[in-house]
Amino acid sequence: MKTIEIRNPFNNTLIEKVTLQSETEVQAALDLAYNAYLDQKNWLPKYEIIKILEKTMEIMSSRIEELTIIAANEGGKPYIDSKVEVARAINGIKVAIEHMGSFEGKEVAMGHTPSSANRMAYTMKEPIGVVLSISAFNHPLNLAIHQVVPAIAVGSPVIIRPSASTPLSTINFINILYEAGLPKQFAQVVVCDRVAAENMVKSPKISFLSFIGSGAVGWHLNSVVAPGTRVALEHGGVAPVIVEKDADIEELIPALLKGGFYHAGQVCVSVQRVFVHQSIIGEVAQQMVDGAKKLIVGDQLDPKTEVGPIISHKENERIALWVDEAIQEGAELLCGGEKLSDSCYKPTILLNPSQNSKVSKEEVFGPVVCLYSYDDIEDAFTLANSLEVSFQAAVFTKNIDTALAAVKRLNATTVMVNDHTAFRVDWMPFGGAKASGLGMGGIPHSMQEMSKEKLMVIKSASI
Repeated sequence: MKTIEIRNPFNNTLIEKVTLQSETEVQAALDLAYNAYLDQKNWLPKYEIIKILEKTMEIMSSRIEELTIIAANEGGKPYIDSKVEVARAINGIKVAIEHMGSFEGKEVAMGHTPSSANRMAYTMKEPIGVVLSISAFNHPLNLAIHQVVPAIAVGSPVIIRPSASTPLSTINFINILYEAGLPKQFAQVVVCDRVAAENMVKSPKISFLSFIGSGAVGWHLNSVVAPGTRVALEHGGVAPVIVEKDADIEELIPALLKGGFYHAGQVCVSVQRVFVHQSIIGEVAQQMVDGAKKLIVGDQLDPKTEVGPIISHKENERIALWVDEAIQEGAELLCGGEKLSDSCYKPTILLNPSQNSKVSKEEVFGPVVCLYSYDDIEDAFTLANSLEVSFQAAVFTKNIDTALAAVKRLNATTVMVNDHTAFRVDWMPFGGAKASGLGMGGIPHSMQEMSKEKLMVIKSASI
């Protein structure tokens, strides 16, 4: 029996050993979910789903501290931010329940032509089939909510394969669902190797694939799904921010610090590339440096910690290598630029790295913010749009025309005005385009994707 060790990323202490499920066990889970979908007579009625989800919220609300510790311990996100994640997770369930009340079909007009006379037509929502969710490490509880609860809400059986680094929050959440009364066949967690996971992806028994993770893996999985399988991919960005000369510096500094160093930059929409008008680059840089140096880095379970560890020693080493390469290629190191330990990296700010450096072209996924000076905002737009990614972007300005121009010109699925790129609420559309992904998440949008529409046409001489 194979197991994986779940370790605290800060001090590498063993938290728990989790058994890897065999190919046979994974297939059994898939069969259970698929048979539940085929057994239409035993689909859960909506009122029962609502009752289960409400009970789930109640249980989670009574265990906030426990859920916070589990998520922080395995994922490395600071305690203060992990507690926010738990609150978001509970509210995410509420969002799904509320959206169920407006999740409906529509009338399709008939009678406009002789051939459509004596007819009425309506669409209705049905479960799409089995949903397979493959998740990431950085928000171990909230991502499980986003990839599991929408499926439950629309009646689609769901299987989630969590990150091998952070499976405990997901396992615990699925057990809470069972405690709340959800039959096992409607939500299962599988902890398996990549081969077993890919075999699930390829199965014609899967109707929808939700993937959060690297672009290389996501696009590969997209290429091997069975015909007809609907796919949603959420990859990374290299989030650009434009700071115009009229921006409110006192307002933008806290936002950029939060967006750049939240969860040690291990967020797909972390602030990474900041293009600052040359007239204020010195002031912005100095205030960013002053703020970054004050951030408390260390043990994620310490309530005072603001920046926790990197998920693994290997990733910490990679970040250090990328920063060193950027400095060698001409970047000016303003602060940070070194490992504090095998697990932690100092909040780092680089000035004017080469556009060919990895920190300018690829997602760092670490506590590294790059500042670039510009004179003409058109140049900033060009540089911001120069990569094959498209996710969330931002602009800071007091000029409405500049803001609207940025919203129109920036190659992004979402543009924040006077806010950082990592802003998100769970009912808004959220997802990347181009290399950054496929489709839109957010709980209401996922509910739409995890269901299908059926048209009913009624012919009657009395109509």
